[in-house]
Amino acid sequence: MNDLAKSTQNAFTICLTTSCIERLGDISNRLSRWFDHHLHGLAPIFPRLLLAYEFGEAGLQKLHGENWFADLSFPFPFSLLPADFSWTLVTGLEIIAPVALVLGFITRFFSAALMMLTVVAIAALHWPSEWHGLAELWQGYAITDQGYGNYKLPLIYLFLLASLLLSGSGRVGVDAWLKRRAASVSAKSP
Repeated sequence: MNDLAKSTQNAFTICLTTSCIERLGDISNRLSRWFDHHLHGLAPIFPRLLLAYEFGEAGLQKLHGENWFADLSFPFPFSLLPADFSWTLVTGLEIIAPVALVLGFITRFFSAALMMLTVVAIAALHWPSEWHGLAELWQGYAITDQGYGNYKLPLIYLFLLASLLLSGSGRVGVDAWLKRRAASVSAKSP
């Protein structure tokens, strides 16, 4: 009798546990469907706004500051460009691209352009001048340079920009509006 009670209790516990897992799975599926239906395509807004602020702030500082590119050694082929031209090009990109990111206009193009800018900045400014092994290189994954570089922040920007390059502007932006408009026009045309 005692074994039967234990067996029944174990069976009840297993059923209860299985039932709980199924219910949790069902809740998770319902939440996923709700997010997919109501909020799908809104996620790119957050990296767009963050990157627009960061690059826009850098662009405005360059616009009102002095050119310090002459002291840097850029990687090829950017090393062929005069420092004044590079300064103007970077300043213009860092002012125009944030406006485009906020509006969600040609998001993939400006994400790719800012990725190129970030890679050049990492190579010219944030990468350690020399390193002797991956452990030493990893010390450069920092915000402030302690003698090993400081490529953490631009690397984070690079991943956020790569995310925008893959996703586009999302559901809110000029790109999405143009896409809906083009689909509407093509649906009406014979």
